[in-house]
Amino acid sequence: MGDIWLVDVSAIQLKSASYLVREGLIRGRLIIHRAILMEIEKQASQGDTLAIRGLEELEEACRSCNVEIIYTGSSVESFGNDRLSILDEAKKLDAILITCDPTTAKLAESIGIRVLYELPPPPFKIDELFSEDVMSVHLKEGLPPRVKRGIPGRWRLQEISDKPMNREELELLIAHLLKEAYTFFGINAFLEIDKPNVKIFQLRDYRIVVTRPPFSDGFELTVVRPILKKNLRDYNLPLEVVERLENHAEGILIAGPPGMGKSTFAQALAEYYRQMNKIVKTIESPRDLHLSPDITQYSKSSSKEDELHDVLLLSRPDYTIFDEIRSSEDFDLFIDLRFAGIGMVGVIHATTPIDAIQRIANKVDVGVLPSIIDTVIFMDKGEVSEIYTLEMAVKVPSGLKKADLARPTVIVRDFLSGEPKYELYVFGERTFVVPVKKFVEELSTPTRQISSFLHKYIPEFRIEENENTVRIYIPEKYYRIYLRKCQNKLLKLARRLEVNLEAIPR
Repeated sequence: MGDIWLVDVSAIQLKSASYLVREGLIRGRLIIHRAILMEIEKQASQGDTLAIRGLEELEEACRSCNVEIIYTGSSVESFGNDRLSILDEAKKLDAILITCDPTTAKLAESIGIRVLYELPPPPFKIDELFSEDVMSVHLKEGLPPRVKRGIPGRWRLQEISDKPMNREELELLIAHLLKEAYTFFGINAFLEIDKPNVKIFQLRDYRIVVTRPPFSDGFELTVVRPILKKNLRDYNLPLEVVERLENHAEGILIAGPPGMGKSTFAQALAEYYRQMNKIVKTIESPRDLHLSPDITQYSKSSSKEDELHDVLLLSRPDYTIFDEIRSSEDFDLFIDLRFAGIGMVGVIHATTPIDAIQRIANKVDVGVLPSIIDTVIFMDKGEVSEIYTLEMAVKVPSGLKKADLARPTVIVRDFLSGEPKYELYVFGERTFVVPVKKFVEELSTPTRQISSFLHKYIPEFRIEENENTVRIYIPEKYYRIYLRKCQNKLLKLARRLEVNLEAIPR
């Protein structure tokens, strides 16, 4: 009598069933449940004709290869994509299930149902598109395939074919990727989001994002692969920066525009802390940082409310890498974990360093900001371009003159020069962010003269004036030069200008 074959919607939609018939792998009787016809009709009425075209091709293949198609069941017994119902049907008929759905295939095998899980050949293999300099592949229905070539901050978008992609080719590509992913889940693959119109998963080094209408205006498949894996030493950071990261920085923001190497630097920093025998964990969505096995990577999208908070508080890592901070809930989690004493490294999109600081400052009182963020690292074209530090002082903010306006002020400094860049303070009920450089020209004439003299000998220092006192903050590495070459002359100049002078090493 021969084998009985039961086909599901995925095998019809991807034309796997018709391919298997033409290849001679299916003989005997092919069963199609009428409820599946209802599902195909429903898709067609919503504008998705892929399955109905697959059914037409299956009918044609069966006629030409003398395979009998039998329609069974009642359309009232609608089970559509309900896996359990189709598995019950296969069990009842003792049929071999034909499917292109990896979950259905694994579940069927686990309960003793024979399964044929085969796909037609893909239009091309994703691996073949990723040459050494390709960062990502961008495929969209109706457009030619494109790739990004280059490195973060220096790349170009290039078409690799003149032929536009169609829906059938894209569906087949994603089916092949999912088949491979389900083979290695938990080892080299992670499923982050699995919804009808959005699917995000990690396969080996590839982060794969799939969107379908109505979520997107067309079927789209994006595959991203990091082309750089750098060590912290590859960034050639000054020794004082490395020393700060090792011993002082516990609230770090890695900021920059998209594609500028923020996650690559976060990855390098995570590995550096691991080599220091620190306990390091990550929060990601999706989990696409490539890290050593002893760094546990937590999925934000797979966790429920407060789960990450509770797990991290109880497991007490030395550092948590948060890649990346987007929503209000993300900011709240970062802030709360930092208040709990956990070292936090947050990756955040921002066009300037102060933009990144303000996004945190808007969530908390200004007075506690340096307790949450103490270091901001700004990335540009894959390199560290600016490093800022935050500290709290009680002072008259820049731009204000009266001594009775002194208040708690957050000073944002360029770490390498020690020069103040911005001040944040509360005046009335508003929080002000003030660029300090705007007020350099408003310094008194005596202070400008002292600053001009000092610049002849020392390249980096910070100068402040308060009433008739001028304070100079000098980096320790230049303080000996100050004592030897500047101190006596400056004290004479200060007496002549009738101001008090204080020089403070820092």
